[in-house]
Amino acid sequence: MPPTGTDEGVRAAAWVRRAHPGTGVVVLSQYDDPEFALALLEDGSRGRAYLLKERMSDATTLVDAIAATAAGGSVVDPKVVDALVRGRTARSPLAALTPREQEVLAQMATGEDNSAIAASLVLTVRAVEKHINSIFAKPGLAEEVEVHRRVKAVLLHLAEA
Repeated sequence: MPPTGTDEGVRAAAWVRRAHPGTGVVVLSQYDDPEFALALLEDGSRGRAYLLKERMSDATTLVDAIAATAAGGSVVDPKVVDALVRGRTARSPLAALTPREQEVLAQMATGEDNSAIAASLVLTVRAVEKHINSIFAKPGLAEEVEVHRRVKAVLLHLAEA
């Protein structure tokens, strides 16, 4: 939608929903950006649909979405759902950790030192050190004077728990 061709449609849909809460809204968008769909759904999904223009090959899809939203249902294009799922995984700075690295990080979060982690997980201290170095490297926890990487890694872990 003009003037900027970005999120005016989603903002207009939000305005319609605020002004007329019982009105179903179907947004046809050229953007598969999950943020636009989330903006539409942030106050609930009842009576809302977010569809991609590129996937409107026949009128049946649109008619079905209109019927679903009129009945209080919701429809989100599968391509947008896939992008939402990918985005959730990609956003986690710890997503790249192996299961063993996640176990080591969980033990770090309890305050254990490397020897205690090694004993708890039946590893050598050297193996724990290698896992910890990998934990620091994967989410990009650079060596900083002001920030203790071990504490920062634990804070990331706790934020996701």
